[in-house]
Amino acid sequence: MAEAGTLRGAAILQRGGEDLVAVAGGLTGTRPDNGCTLGTRFQIASVTKQFTAAAILLLADRGVLSVDDPVRRWLSGCPAAWDPITIHHLLSHCAGLVHWPGLTGLDGTRPVATGEKLRIFAAAPLLSQPGERYAYSSPGYVLLAHIIERAARQPYGAFLGREILEPLGMAATFNGNPRGQPGLAAGHQDGTAVPSFDLDTLGLGTGSIWSTAGDLARWDRALASGKILSQAAREAMFTVHVPVHDDDGLVRTEGYGYGWFIGSAAGGRRMFYHPGDNPGYRSFNAWFPDDGVRLAVLSNEESSNPDPIVHDLIRTAFPGKGAR
Repeated sequence: MAEAGTLRGAAILQRGGEDLVAVAGGLTGTRPDNGCTLGTRFQIASVTKQFTAAAILLLADRGVLSVDDPVRRWLSGCPAAWDPITIHHLLSHCAGLVHWPGLTGLDGTRPVATGEKLRIFAAAPLLSQPGERYAYSSPGYVLLAHIIERAARQPYGAFLGREILEPLGMAATFNGNPRGQPGLAAGHQDGTAVPSFDLDTLGLGTGSIWSTAGDLARWDRALASGKILSQAAREAMFTVHVPVHDDDGLVRTEGYGYGWFIGSAAGGRRMFYHPGDNPGYRSFNAWFPDDGVRLAVLSNEESSNPDPIVHDLIRTAFPGKGAR
C-alpha cells in the first residue's frame, strides 16, 4: 500500500476473516515514546457516534425509549425552541443544533458540568427548524449520551462497556479520559503534542472513545452479524434519513443514517462510513455490507489527511475498480 509509509497510526483492511492489510507506523508520542502498533489505542473521535447511535437503538429495542421521543422528555432545562426536537433529529443531524464553532464560552480541554454544558448549547440559536435539513452537530450527540444515561440509569461509559464492548470482546476499547490504561497514543498537531478534549464531559458520546483498528473491524463485523441490534434497528441505522451530497472522486455520499454516513464507492458498491477528528487525532471507519469488506484508519497526528490511505485501502480491496 503506497500511502502506508506516511502513516502515523494504524490501518487495517479485512475481507471476511482475512486481513488484506494490517500496518502501523510512526510514534505514540508518549513516555517512553514507542512505535505505534496494531495494538495501540487512539481516540476514535467522531467514530464514537456509531456507538452512541447503537446504544440508543439498543434501548429502543428494549422499549426503554423511542427515537420519536422529544428530547425534553429526557433532558430538563430545554429551551422552548427545542420543543420539536426528537431523538431521531439528534441521531440524524437534522435538529438544527450548531457544531462546535457555533458555541461561545466553551473550553473543550476543561471539565464542564452537565448543567453548564446544556446551558451553553441552549444559548445558541437553531440553524434551522428541526427536521428541515442536515447540519452536522457534535453537541447533539453529547445530548444523546446524556439521554442514554438518563434512560439506562447509569453512566454512558458503564452502559457501553456492559452492553456493547464486553459482549463483543472489544477488550482494547474504552470510553472517557484515560485512567492508567496502557498502550495509548498521544495526540499531535504538526508534530507537536496538543491537549486533549475532556472526554468525560464535553466529548461524551460524540468523541470520547479510544480503540484500535482491529477492534473497530470487530465492531463492524458484529453489526453485520446482528449480535447487538435487531434487524429493525440496523435498518434504521443504515437508512438515509437526511440527504448529504458529497463526492471526493472515489467515495460518493448520499446521506446520513444514525451514526453513519451512507454512500458508495468502487464501482457503486454500498459503503457505510464515518470520519472523525479530535484535537491531535484523525480517524476513519468503514464497511462494505455486500462484500464483507471493512477498513479502519487511526492516527495521532491531526494534520494528517486519512483520505489517501482510505482510497488506497478501497482500491486494494477492489482492484481495477474506478470511482463508481
